[in-house]
Amino acid sequence: MPQVVSVSELTETVARIFVRHGVHPDNAAAVAATVAAAERDGSTSHGLLRLPGYVASLQSGWVDGRAVPVVAEAAPGLIATDAANGFAQPALHASGPLLRDKARGQGIAALAIRDSHHFAALWPDIEPFAAEGFIALTMVNGRRRMAVWDGKQKILGTNPMAFACPRVGRPPLVWDQASSVIAQGEVLLAAERGLAIPQGAGLDAEGKPTIDPRAVLDGGSLVPFGSHKGSSIALMIEILAGALTGGCFSFEDRSAAYPGAQTPKAGQLVILIDPARVPGNRYFERIESLFAAIAESGVERLPAERRYGHRERALRDGIKLSDRNWATLQRLLA
Repeated sequence: MPQVVSVSELTETVARIFVRHGVHPDNAAAVAATVAAAERDGSTSHGLLRLPGYVASLQSGWVDGRAVPVVAEAAPGLIATDAANGFAQPALHASGPLLRDKARGQGIAALAIRDSHHFAALWPDIEPFAAEGFIALTMVNGRRRMAVWDGKQKILGTNPMAFACPRVGRPPLVWDQASSVIAQGEVLLAAERGLAIPQGAGLDAEGKPTIDPRAVLDGGSLVPFGSHKGSSIALMIEILAGALTGGCFSFEDRSAAYPGAQTPKAGQLVILIDPARVPGNRYFERIESLFAAIAESGVERLPAERRYGHRERALRDGIKLSDRNWATLQRLLA
């Protein structure tokens, strides 16, 4: 029988697992909240499915669960944070107060995080900022998993980016997407369920098209969405999240030296804008007219609305865990 747990119970359980495997309690709380948020909102490819990967990376010594982020004020509108080979979420959490203050005071501010491990969905990083009235943009690079367009070998990460904007009386509009046709988490989910991936989404180890997720995971690579356009976006993110922050490039991944390591070690860029600081833009009124026009065109839902529906049900009825996920939680707690 599937187990049903509340969102808070799941968050606490995941945090206990992280602590059990060497993560400082403060760091564990930040990462567990992200994992549980993905499961709560129906993004199962980035939720409990990835928990064994977090633990394996910790056990391998690839990531430091007790890292203490170092936050530095680099310029009036720029923060540079060294995650110290720890998870990205604690670094973002430590940088958040200063980032908010700068964005409120100047209208815009950026955060460059380096030497961090980001293995989760990106939208939980920025939705809280949008709920506070900021327009937020973030991007992260990672382990090489994607070929440049026309290439045969992986060189770039799937390099996701996420955007969030505030609304009056409604949850923020939020989207989160990889630069590849499908995200790495969707490949993992397909492999776990014995399903094929979409045609044109992946290459095998020889650079030939494949719909077998195992072939992609076993030395293959993912393909950028929109051919050269997705490739260009991934390249931009490689520069902004890798070079600009002082993080690693995707092709510089050294995780192979740590058997079992699954998390990518790279960089993350976060930009906040306060729309209220732009004179005469009528931001909140204008965006609602845009969304109304989109609805009138026949579009039934905006980005994130499906997740919000999942969230409402999870908060009301709890999260139904499969037997497999329940067993995984018990095993990792043992």
